[in-house]
Amino acid sequence: MQNQHPTENNDPVTITLTDRLFDTLQRAIVEGEIQSGSKISEPELARQHGVSRGSLREAIGRLEARKLVERKPNLGARVVTLSYEQLIEIYQVREALEGMAARLAAQNMSDREIAELQTLLNQHGRQIEEVHGEAYFQKQGDLDFHYRIVQGSKNRHLIGLLCNDLYHLLRMYRFQFGMRSKRSGQAYDEHHYLLNAISARDPEMAELLMRQHIRSSRRNVERMLLEN
Repeated sequence: MQNQHPTENNDPVTITLTDRLFDTLQRAIVEGEIQSGSKISEPELARQHGVSRGSLREAIGRLEARKLVERKPNLGARVVTLSYEQLIEIYQVREALEGMAARLAAQNMSDREIAELQTLLNQHGRQIEEVHGEAYFQKQGDLDFHYRIVQGSKNRHLIGLLCNDLYHLLRMYRFQFGMRSKRSGQAYDEHHYLLNAISARDPEMAELLMRQHIRSSRRNVERMLLEN
């Protein structure tokens, strides 16, 4: 096996720089700073961020693994192109997988994790009030209600699929298609019902409510996209 950059791969400073570059590029793609469908210019990005081409290629490879970048023969790397059909497919997959995650979370989350999830939901309620119910867009990671439930499932395969493979791609759609709707209050209420089922250690009800919640979100997105 050939190792072209043994020093780079083992240098913790370089690894940290690559991680930062990956996070920066991922955020730029998700939030639309690097536009959907645009070509990735390695020389330009390496010069712009002051990194080696090796570090940049590693970051782009990780973006490709997250389905945010795709490579095509003779065309190089490009940011994925968003489409209505792909978004609906993501929601269909989420309905099944997050339903399973909610079932497992009702069985596996600790009392402390459930209490922390309640605190987070209370914060979300105050945020919705501040914008008069016009939006319910959560920050990523531990500040995301769904993310915390998936983590609470304790199932590594589900966590990998939902918190890595699909998570940032879905956020990309939400950012760039816009998520303001009249469903914010309803979605917040549905989160409360779901948390109650998890708190009651009722896996069947937790799965049912999660599937219904995501199905309602998908139908809302379908209406929004058809209106535009």
